Amino acid sequence: MKRIALSSLSLALLGIAGAAHAQSSVTLYGTIDTSITFVHNANGAAGQNLWSIGNNSGGDLSGSRWGLKGQEDLGGGLKAIFQLENGFNPANGQLGQGSRLFGRQAYVGLTADQYGTFTLGRQYDPLVDMVQGITADNYFGSTFATAGDVDNYDNSSRTSNAIKYVSPVFYGVQVEGMYAFGGVAGATGSGQTWSAAASYNTGPFSVAAGYFVADNPTVTGLVRTTWSGTSDGTFDGSLINLGLQTAKSINIARVAAQYVLGPFTFGAGYSNSQYRADGQSAFASTEIFNTGQGFLNYQLSPALLLGAGYSYTHSSGQASANYHQVSLGADYSLSKRTDVYLVGAWQHAIGETLNADGTAVVGAQASVGSYGYPGTNTQELVSLGLRHKF
Repeated sequence: MKRIALSSLSLALLGIAGAAHAQSSVTLYGTIDTSITFVHNANGAAGQNLWSIGNNSGGDLSGSRWGLKGQEDLGGGLKAIFQLENGFNPANGQLGQGSRLFGRQAYVGLTADQYGTFTLGRQYDPLVDMVQGITADNYFGSTFATAGDVDNYDNSSRTSNAIKYVSPVFYGVQVEGMYAFGGVAGATGSGQTWSAAASYNTGPFSVAAGYFVADNPTVTGLVRTTWSGTSDGTFDGSLINLGLQTAKSINIARVAAQYVLGPFTFGAGYSNSQYRADGQSAFASTEIFNTGQGFLNYQLSPALLLGAGYSYTHSSGQASANYHQVSLGADYSLSKRTDVYLVGAWQHAIGETLNADGTAVVGAQASVGSYGYPGTNTQELVSLGLRHKF
């Protein structure tokens, strides 16, 4: 009888475990994106050209990554969720996002269809979640991004120590808010980040807008030497905004709209980015970047997408410059998971910018998108790439 009872208990426990397993799921996923890249005027005043496998950002259409995500049904429509996402450069295998193991995303949370989603950890901000998806960057990546990515158009920045809430969709409207703790004892606001955004989608037409503020903590010395807030910052290595790393805060307002008409997709956007100075900044006055962008995509066939975009950025403050960028792209799907692409851009810079440490005004340098290659007053970049998703 004892043997039968133990066997029955074992079967019951296995049944419970099986039921629990059926209500939970974990997914391994990833993207590998690399290219043969040519850059004309790739190292500042020297004006020399560059050939490379991959590039400074590690990917053209998508940053290479692998990750784990999952959910557990808690009953009553409530689910526990998590996501861990690692970024890497396939050209050399190095970790991305400051050599973090899960530098792209690392969060846990709760979600319910009726109440929305609440998450805690390292995450994208609401502007990335709501606005980026209806810009050219969503289709052709870094080559179509704002000069120097001064407005985080290409998702250069992620936020640690963040609490985020995403609402359900009500009649096409969705809202999102985020707050990140600075973690400085006795100074609650030092190093903090906050952001909010909203979107409206009616099918062919989508529009989204939001605001983002990241604080750079006060230091014990007289002048900051770098950026160290809860958000990564938007500094890709080019002189377009490299000299602004000692800013007190980065304030970004963005709006974008998209309309789909048959095989055509039209999009436009505007951003205002302010790198605000204080007494501990190496530069003297707030630098403001106003950017207007537009793009047109054409789905020539089910497998082939063509795109063209234009971006204009005007900076003003201690230095003033204009950046004109024209981008072209073609993406051909070999299967649902694998595609090949050809993307390119030309940029022209006019005016002046700050040097690398923000202490002097120098001639403006062109730097396509968010790649971070410093050019002369012009720069051209072309990439032939292969991307695989799993």
